[in-house]
Amino acid sequence: MPPMGVLRRASGSRGALGALPAALVIAVSALAGCGSGSAGGDGPAAPAAVRLPPRHSGFDYQIGGAYPPPKGVRVVSRDRSDSPAPGLYNICYVNAFQAQPAERAGWPAGLLLRDAHGRVVIDEDWNEPLLDLRTPAKRERVAKRVNRWIDECARKGYDAVEPDNYDSYTRSHRLLTAGDATAYMTLLSRHAHARRLAIAQKNTAGLAAIRERVGLDFAVTEECGQYDECGVYAKAFDDRVVDVEYTDSGLRSALAGWGGRIGVVRRDRDVSTPGTAGYVRRAR
Repeated sequence: MPPMGVLRRASGSRGALGALPAALVIAVSALAGCGSGSAGGDGPAAPAAVRLPPRHSGFDYQIGGAYPPPKGVRVVSRDRSDSPAPGLYNICYVNAFQAQPAERAGWPAGLLLRDAHGRVVIDEDWNEPLLDLRTPAKRERVAKRVNRWIDECARKGYDAVEPDNYDSYTRSHRLLTAGDATAYMTLLSRHAHARRLAIAQKNTAGLAAIRERVGLDFAVTEECGQYDECGVYAKAFDDRVVDVEYTDSGLRSALAGWGGRIGVVRRDRDVSTPGTAGYVRRAR
C-alpha cells in the first residue's frame, strides 16, 4: 500500500467490458457463516452476478494517480477518487481498515482503536490510526461508512473493490484479532456483491485459505514474489491474482515462478505517475 494522493503504501463503464471475453461472470452464492469471527452468523454475500478479473493479464497499479494505461494492460487498480479506465477491468482502491491521515478528523473518535490508556493506535509506517473493529456494533458502524465508498466505486463503473489493510490486526498490539478482521471483511464482501462488484483480498496470506468463507473473489498482492507468497494466493484464488512488486529482485522472482499464471507489474513505492521523479513501471 504505497503512498498516494490520498497516499497509500507498500505493506470505464461496465458496458465497456465487452472487450474482456476472458473475464468470468459468476454467481456468488450465499455462504456459510464465518465461524466464531462472523458478525451475527450471516454468510458473506447474497447471490449476485459479479465479473471476475481475467487470469494472467497485463496489470497496472495506479493508486498514486491515474494515467493512460500502457499497451497490453487489461486490469488496472485506481484510487476511489479517480475514474475507471475505459475498456479495462477496473479495481477501486479503498483504505478500509485504517484512517488516511487527511481523513482522520472525519472519523468519530469512538471508531478509532485505542489502547488501555486511551491512546489511538497508529500504524507508524504510514501515520494512520487503526479503526476499532472489536465488537459487532463497531464493525457495523465502520462498515456503514466504508460501504458508502464502495457505493461510489459502483456508481463510477468499477468492476471490483480492493479494501486495503486487511492485515491491520497484526499491527494492533493484539487489540484486534483475525476474527475481527474477517467478520468486518465479510460485511464489506456482502455489500460489494450486492452492488455487483467483485471484492479482492489485499495481502494477508495467512487468511487466504478461508477466503470463500469471507466472500473474497480474487487477490491483489504486494511483493508476493519478494516474500515467496505468490503460490499461497494462486492456490487460494485459482490464479486470479494480480501482484505489484517494488524491487527488481521481487519482479524477477514473481515472473520466474508465477509469470505464466498471474498478472505482475513492477512499480515504484510511491506509485507515481509518468513524467514525475522516481516513476517506475515494468512488466518484464
